[in-house]
Amino acid sequence: MGSESDDCKVMLGVDGGTTSTVCVCMPLLPFSDIHNLPDPLPLLGRAVAGSSNFNSVGEDVARETLEKIIAETLSDAGVKRSAVQAICLGLSGVNHSKDQEKILGWLRSTFPSHVKLYIQNDAVAALASGTMGKLHGCVLIAGTGSISYGFTEDGREARAAGAGPVLGDWGSGYGIAAQALIAVMRAHDGRGPQTMLSSCILQSLGLSSPDELIGWTYADPSWARIAALVPVVVSCAEDGDQVADGILHNAVQELAISVKAVVQRLHLAGEDGKGSFPVVMVGGVLGANKKWNIGNEVTNSILKTYPAACIIRPKVEPAVGAALLALNFLMKETVANDHS
Repeated sequence: MGSESDDCKVMLGVDGGTTSTVCVCMPLLPFSDIHNLPDPLPLLGRAVAGSSNFNSVGEDVARETLEKIIAETLSDAGVKRSAVQAICLGLSGVNHSKDQEKILGWLRSTFPSHVKLYIQNDAVAALASGTMGKLHGCVLIAGTGSISYGFTEDGREARAAGAGPVLGDWGSGYGIAAQALIAVMRAHDGRGPQTMLSSCILQSLGLSSPDELIGWTYADPSWARIAALVPVVVSCAEDGDQVADGILHNAVQELAISVKAVVQRLHLAGEDGKGSFPVVMVGGVLGANKKWNIGNEVTNSILKTYPAACIIRPKVEPAVGAALLALNFLMKETVANDHS
């Protein structure tokens, strides 16, 4: 996108989801712009790669993906590695300081010590994409996986769900699709009611019998492959199938409860529950599905409990949110150092 320049200082933002990883390169904006960001935001380079969630693809693949995508983004931007001043990575699977240290170790081998490295969960980058780099409010991500994550202005944080499908993220794309596959098997062997999901899922996968679903599922139980069945569940619910409808209602309830749990723990709505705070909503599951709109149903449920919540659908992608976070973190550090 750009021509190679020596004096250009840049910041990188990385959004590493369960399915894909996106990296963007932006010029290092002056701190004075932070409260009045240019529109549109200047983007110098961008690259996309596969998953960088080490829980899903393993550490070697995750590290390789991150190193490759950063190199590709810098190449696309036409800037040298030495131009990078700060990087913020929002990565799914980062849930603990040990995870952060592991990834810092990977990156420190390629970036000198003056480059500021910030490692966060991918939910933090998604929140920042709605608040334009400010860490305040709650984010709900419902894509392949799901999580709610919240921050107070004084830096306290809380999360709900996000522990992966085995531990009950039933509002996620994987959770919805897994429940549908379970319903098909139950209908097939007489443990559950008949459902349109059976013929629709088999048809979409090119299979002839529910027995074949067992082989299909375990041949590659990757979360994204199973989550890809969500549109089939939504269309069955829209056509009046009660089993599919029940699965989606459960998902809405799960997603709304995860937001409410975070809001309560952090008192984001104030002591009386009437205060205003941002709720950033991202992820394919929350997109507009024709008649059955999961995102709208979740929004209605949140607003019923917290009428002053400000629902935000971000206009920039989470990788840009991560880059703006890098700028915010860098500014706070610089101000703190100036005062010390």
